[in-house]
Amino acid sequence: MKPSRTQSPSSLSRRKFIKATALAVAGFSIVPRHVLGKGFLPPSDTLTKGIIGVGGMGRGHIPYEGTRVVAMCDVDSVHLKEAIALAGGTPRGYHDFRELIAQPDIDIVHIATPPHWHGIMSVMAAQAGKDVWCEKPMTRTIGEGKRVVEAMAQYGRMFRLNTWFRFKDNFYGMGTTVQPIKKLVDSGALGWPLKVTISGVTGFNWKFYWVGKDNLAPVQVPEQLDYDMWLGPAPYKPYNPHRVHSTFRGYWDYDGGGLGDMGQHYIDPVQYFLGKDDTSPVRVDVDAPQQHDDAVGTWRRIEFTYQDGCKIVLDGENKDLNAPYIEGPKGKVYRGFRSDIPNVMKVIDSMPDPVTQVGLFSDSVKTRSKFALNEINGHRSATIVNMGKIALQLGRSLEFDPVKQVFINDDAANRLIDQPMRGPWKI
Repeated sequence: MKPSRTQSPSSLSRRKFIKATALAVAGFSIVPRHVLGKGFLPPSDTLTKGIIGVGGMGRGHIPYEGTRVVAMCDVDSVHLKEAIALAGGTPRGYHDFRELIAQPDIDIVHIATPPHWHGIMSVMAAQAGKDVWCEKPMTRTIGEGKRVVEAMAQYGRMFRLNTWFRFKDNFYGMGTTVQPIKKLVDSGALGWPLKVTISGVTGFNWKFYWVGKDNLAPVQVPEQLDYDMWLGPAPYKPYNPHRVHSTFRGYWDYDGGGLGDMGQHYIDPVQYFLGKDDTSPVRVDVDAPQQHDDAVGTWRRIEFTYQDGCKIVLDGENKDLNAPYIEGPKGKVYRGFRSDIPNVMKVIDSMPDPVTQVGLFSDSVKTRSKFALNEINGHRSATIVNMGKIALQLGRSLEFDPVKQVFINDDAANRLIDQPMRGPWKI
């Protein structure tokens, strides 16, 4: 299908399409093709996937074990054309993501857009009976994350968040997977509470300077880009190429700089080995220059504190080069998984292995088993990132209720939990 140029969310053709989409959702939200019914998918069969957003990460995951890409969507016609060619020319192309999620032959929707679209698209895909694979950060706001958790439960969908260090690969700067770290923490040999320091020593400065510009001049929108649709729920700002594609992360409306982009990669494994997947910190403290209301800036230090005294410290300045990665009252762990605990490997070997996690999303979809990093634990680690962003924007410390998931006695901070959306968009 040749991608069409969609002119306006309020156009007659779009209203007709939304009506058609609603009918499609009604038909596929209860009994998906790969679970039951006429379209039953045997476990050995290949799952089909549609990718929304193919300018960057969406291209990187065209091949994925147990899946076959049958459709792609992008509001940049050049990106779409290039990605379809990269996939062998066979996937169907769409301009409006709602057309893609309405297709009955798609099992998995892979959302590789900027984060300001993640929540809306995840919920709409779940409503359409699709399982969801979403890039990080899971959502741009805490409120959107809560709604995604609700939607996956409501519609019985499987969800994968695309950061993987809690279940495979060597963790940044440590020279080991996270599993031995978790075993050491669980052993109690380090004591309690623990402080985890994430800094340039462990690689966190990779995208630290992914910041915005506060002097953007309006520029003519290129012919191949539907900028209005790219913005979607975000506030209207005049087009400038630095707002979109690879540099969009530098603006609060779409992400949160290097913290938004890389924060969940680093913080999610910490949530896992600290055993905090069902909670959030109760306080965030920030040390940073005053932030611009549009462009994300840098920060010196962000510190998160849990109810039991555990801390996560983000050392933006890379100030303490000798700080241990994990420090407890009984011992320390440094970069390269060096520790001052006597016979540390014997301690680790004496502990049972962590519970096996589902690390292949196609297995999760076929067996209806939760993926290792799903909407529930993913929302909790994304919440830490979003707490940090809000404290950074407001320039002050904040207290947080991890049960109600609201800030305590701070109306301005709570207004950033659920932010207004432009035009017809809502979640």
